Formats: sequence, C-alpha cells, structure tokens
Amino acid sequence: MKKRSIFLVLLLSFGLLVACSGEKTTSNTQEKKEITIGATSGPYSDMVNKAIKPILEKKGYKVKVVEFSDYIQPNLALANGDLDANLFQHKIYMETFAKEHNLDLSEVIIVPTAPMGIYSKKFKSLDEVKEGSQIAIPNDPTNEARAFLILQDAGFIKLDPSANPLTVSEKDIKENVKNLQFKPIEAGQLPRAVESVDLAAVPGNYALAAKMNLLDALVLEKMPDQYRNRVVVNTKDLNKPFVKDIKEAVESEEFEKVIDEQFKGFGKPEWMLKRKQ
Repeated sequence: MKKRSIFLVLLLSFGLLVACSGEKTTSNTQEKKEITIGATSGPYSDMVNKAIKPILEKKGYKVKVVEFSDYIQPNLALANGDLDANLFQHKIYMETFAKEHNLDLSEVIIVPTAPMGIYSKKFKSLDEVKEGSQIAIPNDPTNEARAFLILQDAGFIKLDPSANPLTVSEKDIKENVKNLQFKPIEAGQLPRAVESVDLAAVPGNYALAAKMNLLDALVLEKMPDQYRNRVVVNTKDLNKPFVKDIKEAVESEEFEKVIDEQFKGFGKPEWMLKRKQ
C-alpha cells in the first residue's frame, strides 16, 4: 500500500512537470504581436507611421513608434531590446556603427530614401552655372563622396576612375570643368548655405527638415542602394515572423502607394524599380 502511494505521488508529479513544460513551450513559440519600431524624427518616423504601421496593424500587430533626434541611440536601443526594429540608416553607417560598438545588426529591406540634391537661389538650371561658382558640400566623408558623384553625373567634374565611388574626395577630381570652388561645411548647415553660396549639395533628410521641396533641386542624385535607408533588426531576430511581416509590409502595393502620394521625390530602391519593369 505504501509503495502504491509513492507511485501515485511520483506519477502526479511527473504529470505536473509535463504540463508546465508544455505551457512554457507554447509561451515561447507564441508569435510576437506587439512591436516597437524606432526612427529619426521627420520623414522616416512619418514613413513608419503612415506607410508601415497601418499595414502591420491590419496583420494584427500593435505597433509603437519611437522617435529619435540623433543617429546613436536608435541602434543602441535596438541592441538592448528597447526596440524590435529601426529605420534611419544606410548600409555603410549600419556596418560601421555595428563594428565600432560590437553589435550584431542585419538589414531587413531597403526603403525609398530622400536623395541629396544640388540647390540654388541664383541659378534656375544647371546650364546657367557659371565658371568659378562656389558650391557648399558636406564635410563628412560619406556625404562628400555623394556630392562629388552628383557633380560628375551632371558633367561638372571628372573623377579618377580607379577611386572607390563610396569614398571619393576632392583629391580624386581629375578635371573640374567649371572650375567650381568647394566649400565644405557641416551637413546640417547646408540648407541655410543655399542662401549664401551659388550652389549647395544638401542631403535629403536635412532638406526635408528645413522644409525644402526635394523637387526644387536643380538635380537629384542617382543614389546607390548602399546610401538608401533600410529597416534594421538584431541578427538573432532576422528569421522571426514579425520581421517577415515588416518586410512584406514594405513590399506591398499599399506601401508604395503611400510613398508615391506623400513622399514625392524619394528615390526608390532597385528591388522596387525592377518589379515595375
């Protein structure tokens, strides 16, 4: 009788352990339905709120959008778990930041991005640009390279063909057709510089922050995808269902319709252009 009682106790205990284990497994495999996405304030937080969040909510998600005013905190917040994804950076920045801070980040999908443009209050077209005109350009290497590529595409300069297009600088200029005078200044000051110089190469995010119309540019850059912003997540989350759903939201026709209607002038990534061909 005593042995039988001990057996029943052991059997019940085993049943409870199996039940608890089952509950834990179910909890761990349950799909995540509340997600937090970080973005810099301005066009990219607007993009999340207007073009991504509504689609995810239709999929049953509760989406919180957190706005940032700098380019440091969004990745740190992602890495420590305060965010599930962020949208604000291009490939070169993501890889450099991840390496410097020992983070493991991965891109999910590239999104339409505000391009750099050449703006002027003195000239109405590139044909009017005069010999020796002064042009303000960004003083940081990444944006400076973009400015020189625009000027080359416009026929104003010729760069050393052996130079890396992602890191070209003034020293790589082999021919300056109009003898342009370059004035490097901090990127955030470029919108104001439009008033004081002949030309200014203004990154799209700063142009929009200054309430400039992208379509007022004399020319907009043919932006390589490396410079377009992307949705980024922690690499460990890359294959999770919520990440797949974010990607599907950006790939949807509904997303592109919002871009066409409310983000005019934004350059579309290669994957989006190819599906129209």
